[in-house]
Amino acid sequence: MKRPFSFQLCNRRLSYLRTSRPFISCRHPSTLGIKSDFTSFFFHNEQWTTTPNHQPNFLDGPSFRRSTCAGPVENLRNTGKSLDRYQATEVLTPRRLLRLYAQLSKSRLTVLIVLTAMSGVALSPLPTTVPILLSTAVGTALCSASANTFNQLQEVPYDAQMTRTRMRPLVRRAISPMHAAGFAVVTGVAGPAILWTMVNPTTAILGAANIALYAGLYTWLKRKHVVNTWVGAVVGGLPPLMGWTACGGQLFPSSGHSWKILLPQFLSSVPTVPFELSSIDNPLAPLALFMLSFSWQFPHFNSLSHLVRGSYAQAGYRMLSVLSPSHNALVAIRHAVFLVPICSILFPLSGLTTWTFALTSLVPNAICTRAAWRFWRGRGEKEARVMWQHYLWYLPVVMALMMVHKQSMDWAKWAGLKSEDEAKDS
Repeated sequence: MKRPFSFQLCNRRLSYLRTSRPFISCRHPSTLGIKSDFTSFFFHNEQWTTTPNHQPNFLDGPSFRRSTCAGPVENLRNTGKSLDRYQATEVLTPRRLLRLYAQLSKSRLTVLIVLTAMSGVALSPLPTTVPILLSTAVGTALCSASANTFNQLQEVPYDAQMTRTRMRPLVRRAISPMHAAGFAVVTGVAGPAILWTMVNPTTAILGAANIALYAGLYTWLKRKHVVNTWVGAVVGGLPPLMGWTACGGQLFPSSGHSWKILLPQFLSSVPTVPFELSSIDNPLAPLALFMLSFSWQFPHFNSLSHLVRGSYAQAGYRMLSVLSPSHNALVAIRHAVFLVPICSILFPLSGLTTWTFALTSLVPNAICTRAAWRFWRGRGEKEARVMWQHYLWYLPVVMALMMVHKQSMDWAKWAGLKSEDEAKDS
C-alpha cells in the first residue's frame, strides 16, 4: 500500500535530522555576539546560482550542489526563468556618484554640523574674512563626510538589520567598500589639510579629533557600552569650537591676560565694557558654545533612539533606550533642564550675548522642557515623537536669537538706520 505523501515527507525530515550535523542557529552573528569577518557579508552573485535541474532544498541536506562553471545569467537562462525580476547594477555616472557621496556623508547631518560651526564664527567678536569663512565651512564638511563614511564602513552588517539604515549605499551594494574607503580617506585628509593651511592648526586638530572620536571611539562603543551617547555628544560639541578658533578665539585663557565676566547693569557698579574691548581669552565663551551643542544632543537623540529602539536591539547596539528606557528619559529631561541656565546665565556671562537673550531664550526652553517632561512621565511613542520634533527646531531658533542679541551687534547701524557718529555716541 502506497503511503501518503505527507507521511513520506515526515520520514524524510526525520531521517535527515538523525544523520545531519548538530543544529546550528540561523540567527545573524551580530545578534549572538559573535565576531564575524567583515568581508563575509559581500558575496559574489554566482555563489547562489544552481545547476539547471536542481534547486537547493531543506530536504536535500547539507550536500546540495553548488553552481556550475556557467555564469549566473547563463544558469538563469538554462532554467527557463525570466530575468525581469532582476535589476541591473546602476552605472556610476557623475550625478549618481555625487548622490552616493552625499549619502555616505549623511548630508543632512553634515549640513547641521557646518551650521553649528558657523555659529561659532558668527558669535565671535573678532573680524574674519570670506576665505577663512569658506575654508572653515568646506574643511568642516569634509571632516564630517569622512567620519560618517568610516562609520558606515564599519557598520554594514548591523545597518542591514535596521529598517532605517538598510538602504544605505554600502548595505544595498550601490558602491564598493574599497571605493567608499577611498572617499573616506581623501576627505579625511583634505578636511584637516584645508583647515591647517587656510585657517589655523588649532581648528585642524579639532577637525581631525572629531573624525577620530566619531569613526573610532563612538562607533566602537555603540556595541560595548551606553557611554557611547556621551562620546557622541562631545563630537557634536566640537564644531562650534572650530568656528570659534577659526576667527582667532582661544579655548583656554593665555597667561598674563585678564578676562571679565559681564554682569547685568543693575548688578555691576561700573559701566558694562563691550566684549570686543575686553580680552578675547574669556574661557566662558567657548565653554558656552560647547555646552549648548553638547546638552542639546541628549534630548534630541534620546527621543529618536526611543522611537527606533527595536531596531537598535535587533542590531545589538547598547543604547539607553534599549537597556533602560526610564534612564534614557531621565537623561533627556536632565539636559533639557541644563539648557535653561546655559542660555540664560552662561551665554550672557561670557559676553557672547546681551542679558536680553536670557529672557527671550526662556520661551523656546520652556516649550521644549515641557515636552521633555511629558516624555519622562509617559515614555510613550507619541511623547517621544513630539519631543524629537521640538528639538529639531530648537537649535536653529536659539542660534537665531543669539545672533539677534549678540553683544557687539548694532542692528540699527547694520540696517542703515543709524550713522556711525550716532552709534559711537550710544
